Amino acid sequence: VQLVESGGGLVQPGGSLRLSCAGSGFTFSRYVMSWYRQAPGKERELVASISGGLGESDTDYLDSVKGRFTVSRDNDVKRAYLQMSKLQPTDTAVYYCNAKWMSNNYWGQGTQVTVSS
Repeated sequence: VQLVESGGGLVQPGGSLRLSCAGSGFTFSRYVMSWYRQAPGKERELVASISGGLGESDTDYLDSVKGRFTVSRDNDVKRAYLQMSKLQPTDTAVYYCNAKWMSNNYWGQGTQVTVSS
């Protein structure tokens, strides 16, 4: 099982980034895919999630990112995405991809997002 994040980097306040998470070794479409973040000295927090299974996906967001971040998935290519816009310095953190289904819970290695002028 692997989850590999990409797309992090340094961006100015107000800018945008798109994170990508590539999954392999498991039935991707079944899993709830989530993005978490952890800033220095803070606990890891859930940023956004998108449901798995058949039918239209449900999404959920941390209040502070609603209207700025969009989570999506493409089951055909086994990827989840986090489109981030209007980024703020408080969004600076390591962002982790998570896949969860039943008792299975997988994590990526994380990608650094730094918002600074």
